[in-house]
Amino acid sequence: MNGKKHKRYKKHKRQGADSRLILGILLITLWVLAFSLAIYFLFFSGKDSGRDEEDTKSVSEEEYPQEDQDESLSPEEQEEKEDPQSEANQVEEEMGVKAEITRLLISENAAETEEMTLGIDVSKFQGTIDWKAVADAGIDFAMIRVGYRTQAGGEIREDTNARYNMQEATANGIQIGAYFFSTAVTEQEAVEEARWTANYISQYAVTYPVAYNCEGFENPENRQYELTVSQRTSCAAAFLKEIYGQGYTPMFYASKSELEQEAKWETSRLEGQFKIWVSQYPAEPYPQTSSSSYSGTHAMWQYTNNGIIAGISRPVDVNVAYFGYEASANAQNPDAPEEAEADVEALMNFQEVDETVTAKETVNLRDIPSQGSDSTVVKQLNNQETAQRTGISDSGWSRLIIDGERYYAVSNYLTTDLSYRPPVKESDDGLKTKFQKVSENVTPKIEINLRKLPSVTNPDAVVVATVKAGEVFVRTGINTDYGWSRVEYNGQTLYCVSSYLTLVE
Repeated sequence: MNGKKHKRYKKHKRQGADSRLILGILLITLWVLAFSLAIYFLFFSGKDSGRDEEDTKSVSEEEYPQEDQDESLSPEEQEEKEDPQSEANQVEEEMGVKAEITRLLISENAAETEEMTLGIDVSKFQGTIDWKAVADAGIDFAMIRVGYRTQAGGEIREDTNARYNMQEATANGIQIGAYFFSTAVTEQEAVEEARWTANYISQYAVTYPVAYNCEGFENPENRQYELTVSQRTSCAAAFLKEIYGQGYTPMFYASKSELEQEAKWETSRLEGQFKIWVSQYPAEPYPQTSSSSYSGTHAMWQYTNNGIIAGISRPVDVNVAYFGYEASANAQNPDAPEEAEADVEALMNFQEVDETVTAKETVNLRDIPSQGSDSTVVKQLNNQETAQRTGISDSGWSRLIIDGERYYAVSNYLTTDLSYRPPVKESDDGLKTKFQKVSENVTPKIEINLRKLPSVTNPDAVVVATVKAGEVFVRTGINTDYGWSRVEYNGQTLYCVSSYLTLVE
């Protein structure tokens, strides 16, 4: 019994020693493994950090050898192909709809406000404007035509009253903008127009926008007749972008009917970048009609082309701008412009001639071609005295040059027959002028003086009335030798120059 116990004890003792040996071996093995890993990481980490840059090889190069790239692609195309965010790698359902994000191009030369302002737009066809009277009437701004490109020939020409209008409007406290009437058929021509305009206005304080105006393109005689809507729009955009580049706020002008539904212009291309100036004439003008019925975005509204304003003898376009300015802009060119004079012939079409004339009897020579209160009789020309005639208008006036000075005279009082002598008339009721009886309705072509006698030299031939175009009265007699008409006006028998009258059907 005791011998068996001793054997079991020796056996258990030997098994314990074996277990301790195995555990020791495992611990030593784990320690050696941990030490080896530490040495490995320490060694290779230091080795990588010490490599020269030219000896390193990118992961992409290791994984995607050069021979796997498409050699037909340029480096830029290859980069595009490899960029996961490039357009080439975008799947169709990830692409958003096309949307052009733009902002209105507005010059920073003047601080714009949200104040509503009242203005006019004018050209030489408004004649000589009394800008002080216009300012007194409450006009805030004027859009002034500075030039145009001819309809057929395509030459750029200035508006003959532009400099005078810019000068006098500014002098009377009216802020100015400008517009150019275009017939450009290419974007290059439109840019040329914009540069011409910017140069022309550079010496003036142009605060309001500079507008692109294009009309009449559906006339077969217009050089723009063959252009598409897109081509015309591109010309307009080219002009307006160049104007902005020249330091001015660009603006596009067109009628409501042309802009709506993109009928004549690609409106969506223009209204996102440029101020829109729309013309639309309601039955009741502003302020009775508070706003335009044009639903598109617009900054200025031309609400009538038949405005009556003190200081302007002709109907004029009137506008409401939904903006104003804190102060006038400075001129781009600091050099002061030369003083400009009004084009007194602006409302008349003078045909150029070169001929010597004399008076049939005696004729008044005036500073402008008008018998109104705005004209002055400077001197007289008598029969047998001569003058050089350089122009004849269809409104009955002649332009004369005497000693280098320019004068205007009624054409009917002049003759190219230098041997002409006035006939001697027998006295008859105090009038030398004999009249052939007629009975017809007449009205002035522009404006006419009605006198007590058929003469401009007789001191008794006083002006009794001045009548404007559109007012109708009866002509009872006409004299072809001297060019006078006898008329009945407000119960009086009066006399006027026949060439100023036109028949009323």
